[in-house]
Amino acid sequence: MEATVVRTGTEGKTWGGGNQPLGASYGKLMMWFFILSDALTFSGFLAAYGFSRFKFIDSWPIADEVFTHFPFLHGIDAPMYYVALMTFILIFSSVTMVLAVDAGHHMNKSKVTIYMFLTIIGGAVFVGSQAWEWKNFISGEYGALTTKGGNILQVLNTDGERVALSEVAVPMGRDRVEHESNTGIWFDQGETLPTYNLEQIKAGFMANEDLLLRTQILTEDGEKTILTREESLAKLNKDAIGTVEGANLSENEYGTPLFADFFFFITGFHGFHVFSGVLINIIIFFNVIIGTYERRGSYEMVEKVGLYWHFVDLVWVFVFTFFYLV
Repeated sequence: MEATVVRTGTEGKTWGGGNQPLGASYGKLMMWFFILSDALTFSGFLAAYGFSRFKFIDSWPIADEVFTHFPFLHGIDAPMYYVALMTFILIFSSVTMVLAVDAGHHMNKSKVTIYMFLTIIGGAVFVGSQAWEWKNFISGEYGALTTKGGNILQVLNTDGERVALSEVAVPMGRDRVEHESNTGIWFDQGETLPTYNLEQIKAGFMANEDLLLRTQILTEDGEKTILTREESLAKLNKDAIGTVEGANLSENEYGTPLFADFFFFITGFHGFHVFSGVLINIIIFFNVIIGTYERRGSYEMVEKVGLYWHFVDLVWVFVFTFFYLV
């Protein structure tokens, strides 16, 4: 048998697509390559998060109990409301970017200017909102007790509501002295003391019979295990070794420290992408104002930065799903 080659075109070539078979410029093609490599990077981060969460499934924090803050609504439980608002703002900025690109295709400078400005505002609000969320995550709201095994114990009342350490602690007569470089041979770091020590919490806990402890171990219903009063007292006296307020890279009042590590790294990495996108959009915005792309006869640069912006929005959808919804 002989293979049959179908030749097309007037010159008898088997491929007649030219040097741009998909109609994509060099700059746009390179942007797609960057997006592909960045997508693989985020995929690796989220896969690592997923494996770690599966390994510590019984002690992983519940998002509805962690992200409950909303600006100007102090003390009001609003689980996931602010995160949902952040997501809406970022997706809306992606819509305005689409409109900017479409206006560029029609060479409408005024509309490109307006929609680019709205995109920049949306991105800046998102970055600011993420910084505010970080602040609340780091500072914490209730505080918790740390155990010998590296787990935490949260204080609840008999109604199942969280109780802050500030409401439990009893003032002690002995002054607490911070460890300084001239008071210890092996001084290195960690001289800052928590607001309340374990003795203050124990005294207040035993004086109030309406207080219980909750462990991070999940029940069959997916809820954290609440100990009885007797079990709580035994756990407090046997396993508790200190207090923790908020979250950092070594301690986390919401659960395993690994959750905070991933939260800071992945959301911070994404936030850096959004911040970079805002800066790039500002540069493009001023180029639009001074008529750079009008003179070139093409707004392709707006389209290229739009690809990056849509990618950043898409990544947030996955981050939002992994950290807040699942």
